[in-house]
Amino acid sequence: MDPAGVRPRIHELDAVRGFALCGILVVDIWQLTDMRATIGAGIVDPVRHVLSVLFEGRFFPIFSFLFGLSFSLFLDQVAEGGDRPRLAVARRLGALGVLGLIHHVFQPDEVLLPYAIVGLVVLLPAAGLARWVILLAGLGVTIGVPVTIGGGLGLVPGLFLLGMAADRFGLADNLRDRGWRIAVVFVLAVPAAVAAGVWEYRTPYSDLWTGSAAPVAGLLGSLAYFTGFLLFLRTETGEVFAEVLEPMGRMALTNYVSATGLILAADPWLGLSDSNRYGALLGSAVAIIAVQALWSYYWLRWFRYGPLEWGWRCVTWWRLVPNRLTRAERRKPTVPYGRGRSR
Repeated sequence: MDPAGVRPRIHELDAVRGFALCGILVVDIWQLTDMRATIGAGIVDPVRHVLSVLFEGRFFPIFSFLFGLSFSLFLDQVAEGGDRPRLAVARRLGALGVLGLIHHVFQPDEVLLPYAIVGLVVLLPAAGLARWVILLAGLGVTIGVPVTIGGGLGLVPGLFLLGMAADRFGLADNLRDRGWRIAVVFVLAVPAAVAAGVWEYRTPYSDLWTGSAAPVAGLLGSLAYFTGFLLFLRTETGEVFAEVLEPMGRMALTNYVSATGLILAADPWLGLSDSNRYGALLGSAVAIIAVQALWSYYWLRWFRYGPLEWGWRCVTWWRLVPNRLTRAERRKPTVPYGRGRSR
């Protein structure tokens, strides 16, 4: 039996992960195609500037936080049912690093290789620490990095630790029962995110790379997006979005890597390289999301895991893990969002 398959998934967080992938995609498109950020010497393209404030640095923290949380869940699974758990963890992170190294050839700003390295250097040693120590370390690093060295990949260790702490404190359990707590954080995060976004927007373009405006605004924006989307999932409209985004989130690794191929394949036809065609960028992002949403939905009607997720799991456990769903499993009804347990 596959030890990693015995624990139910956290459906809300799968949907949030799919939501984060959509936001990351917008930034990846302009990075991969090397679109112009300026319209003159030091003059930022106004559309790009608005998109940067709405997307850049807002979704990557959510993705990183969820990786830390998922890694903590995985460590629990290994401890409960895996043989030679440290070897399984090493294989899992090693396989992610190899995939990231290959992906890096096509997407220099990719995160899989850094995730694997930080997982080995930070998350694995932190697994034996008390949960309060993990939380304080995560808060210290996450707050300290933006005000000292800036943002980017420097935020990953702290966000990973915060994700691990969230699991250790049981914050991911029964998310529907924590609605008022999520709402309080959202109400506090929104005005802070707006104020920080204005700060970032008014910061000169040349100062964004060295100052604290962008990373601070990004973190506060991601907190507002994260909590706001969790609340949105409780509405009837949110349930519809969740049905679309959850399969994408379950196949996050496959969708993240395949998006690079789709962007590079489409760029010669769209002509985004060295341009300011941000309307075409948004159109291509919507098209890629639609393709991946359909692909993920129909794939998971027949299989338990996405293609790369399945391969990653096989390497982790060093055996062929069953992937094809049985007829009974395909007929199993799903629980509507906000009306059942989250795990």
